[in-house]
Amino acid sequence: MPAPIAPPKDTLGCMADHLKADQDLAADGVRVYRKTVDSPDRQQVETAASGRGVLVGISLRDGHRRRIFHEHHAVNHDFAKGSVYIRDFRERYRADMQSGFDFVLLEISHAALERAIDEKQGPRMGGLAQVTAVRDDVLAHLAAALTPALEHPAHASLLFIDQVCLAMTSYLVDMHGHAAPANAPRTHRVLSRSHEARAKEMLRDKIDGAISIAEIADACSLSRSYFIHAFRETTGQTPHQWLIAQRLERAQALLMDFERPLADVAACCGFSDQSHFTRVFSQYMGAPPGTWRRKMRVAR
Repeated sequence: MPAPIAPPKDTLGCMADHLKADQDLAADGVRVYRKTVDSPDRQQVETAASGRGVLVGISLRDGHRRRIFHEHHAVNHDFAKGSVYIRDFRERYRADMQSGFDFVLLEISHAALERAIDEKQGPRMGGLAQVTAVRDDVLAHLAAALTPALEHPAHASLLFIDQVCLAMTSYLVDMHGHAAPANAPRTHRVLSRSHEARAKEMLRDKIDGAISIAEIADACSLSRSYFIHAFRETTGQTPHQWLIAQRLERAQALLMDFERPLADVAACCGFSDQSHFTRVFSQYMGAPPGTWRRKMRVAR
């Protein structure tokens, strides 16, 4: 006889045919789910170890109980409304659901978590602590704010979803992060070669600075804060500082045409007028452009 076919499960290990609600949305490095089961029948949830990141669950109602199996023991946990759990996908997870449940869940990628850790002020954090059935009113409030978007994703504002997910991820690092070892260095985030080339190309094409950080970050599929940090780590300068250096380099080359008007050099290098050009050039080069050019003429 053929072996019985196992009932299908979703990506979080839930039995798909038991789910009354199965909703999801995608944000920047975060996927949001709502999983609801009303059936009193027991079911087992299991996920193999993987590199998917971390999973945060926030209970939307009282009365859920689950038995979580660890390597050498098992523990029963009761979830009230507002209770949360945090677990790392790198560890195998197996639990018996002993009652129905209603959870908003955040699957946070390692990249998104690292960005939140890098942007946190103060000592370097080593990741999120694993907690189970701990009440957290802040996460409960933010999870509730996401439920209308999960119910009607076609009408959801992506900006709103991104902002709430960013707030939740930052809060998780602040409140549930654990300290890194004392000798652990902060991770340096740098741009890939392709992202560095793309960013520099976009900046050069807008030598007058008429481009936003958001436009460049979006082109590199990075958050604005992450892009700024990574650009500085990669080049040793902020995007604005790098662009100023490019303007001045171009200006020096054009000034070697000794008959070219300073106003024309200023316009070609993206300065608003000759006065602006003179002020910036003097600040960085230690002399006004006319004086610098006369010195170059004598030196030749």
